[in-house]
Amino acid sequence: MKSVIVIGAQWGDEGKGKIVDIYSEFADTIVRPTGGNNAGHTLVVKGEKFVFHLIPSGILHPGKKCVISNGVVVDPKVLLSEIGRLKERGYLQDDSQLKVGLLANVILPYHILLDKAREERLGDRKIGTTARGIGPCYEDKIARTGIRLCDLVRPNAFAEKLRAGLELKNFLLKNYYGAGEVPFQGTYEEYLAYGERLSVHLIDTSLFINEEIRQGAKVLFEGAQGTLLDIDHGTYPFVTSSNTTAGGACTGSGVSPTKISAVIGVSKAYATRVGGGPFPTELFDEEGQGIRDRGNEYGSTTGRPRRCGWFDAPVVRYAARLNGLSGVALTKLDVLSGMPRLKVCVAYEVDGVRRDQVPLSLEDFEAAKPVFEQVEGWKEDISSAREFGDLPKAARKYVHMLEDVTGVEISLVSVGADRNETIIRKNPFRA
Repeated sequence: MKSVIVIGAQWGDEGKGKIVDIYSEFADTIVRPTGGNNAGHTLVVKGEKFVFHLIPSGILHPGKKCVISNGVVVDPKVLLSEIGRLKERGYLQDDSQLKVGLLANVILPYHILLDKAREERLGDRKIGTTARGIGPCYEDKIARTGIRLCDLVRPNAFAEKLRAGLELKNFLLKNYYGAGEVPFQGTYEEYLAYGERLSVHLIDTSLFINEEIRQGAKVLFEGAQGTLLDIDHGTYPFVTSSNTTAGGACTGSGVSPTKISAVIGVSKAYATRVGGGPFPTELFDEEGQGIRDRGNEYGSTTGRPRRCGWFDAPVVRYAARLNGLSGVALTKLDVLSGMPRLKVCVAYEVDGVRRDQVPLSLEDFEAAKPVFEQVEGWKEDISSAREFGDLPKAARKYVHMLEDVTGVEISLVSVGADRNETIIRKNPFRA
């Protein structure tokens, strides 16, 4: 039995889509356990680009079973659009390939309107959400007032819950935010239709995944966002609304931690962040812009330019501790090619005191100054490397340094956007 979790070890956008796509070749079932369509996983297969927001990246592999489990908040309109695009491109021809949790909470129009209105009101202190309604939907879930996918196939239950939700949400939208109201009848009919179209995919996903594991299937769990965006352990309040850690993958999928055999953290060879919040190694100069342009660091969900900076070892060490990382998949090493020297943050200085760990308070994290170590760069194009020994000496030295300062083995190195532009040093499904 092999069950592997892939999670983000930084602030999200680490390249998890490509890593999941690669590992999907060795898995039987791929599960998306948490988050919503605020996650955008981009991968390139034979020069063809794919962007996924809800459906696991493993859907591109023939015969693989893909699951969106109960911990995900689902915008049915977005999900059906993804399904349609895949079918148009020749994928997902068999509907049974995709399973969706009956108990997943539904993102409704008022969630999206509230998300946008709140961000506008926050002004300079806005969180930097994707305005997709993720946070407000999770709020309803925790408040036990949410609407779940199982409700969309029960007209009477859906009508009752929608009326109750609209009563409060429309009051807030109109009287507090000065926004438009959401109509009952049109919303009711639209979402009932979504439920009918999705009904072919709706099952008890926890039961399905556990049965797959019992029968010896290899299961891959595809995390969303990154560890530093976790609602409990991230740079609060500049976080997402779910648990983005390995523990969150277990609760979101309904699978016991005792059934997990490995956790792989995905980290870029540098660091990026979208939205507000502390980012000690951020670059504001030409080097930062150069990394952004070479790495195409623009959000796959929003198109927003990502903030770019040097590799932050305390962040990845923190992710290793929270998730029990078995290894790190290092992405975008090729982006650093041509830079004469590289910097790695090995610690912080806060109020004159060196700190090796991530500060827990927002104020301390915002005040943290990076303690850098500098290393030699390399000029060579590394995109053709398929074995670790193919890399230039300076690139190998950089990878070894990252292993030393994070305390985690780097089990995979990505040297380009395409699926085959990868060096697999250790396969978690075969280790």
